[in-house]
Amino acid sequence: MRKLSKINWAWIGAGIGVIGGYWYWKEIGCVTGTCPIKSQWQTMVPYGAILGYLGADLVQSACKNRADLS
Repeated sequence: MRKLSKINWAWIGAGIGVIGGYWYWKEIGCVTGTCPIKSQWQTMVPYGAILGYLGADLVQSACKNRADLS
């Protein structure tokens, strides 16, 4: 369990966000091409990476704070 706590989960979350951003563009994205963010995969992939990084970092810090309180 100690080795799992040393992993920087935020970067794993960013990788999952990249995949999620590409999938969102491919499956749901803007059909007409008039949407500035969703119309190109080059903009959706970084947005997904940022959201994945922030989400995973938030969960990691919350778990760390919870473990410190115990």
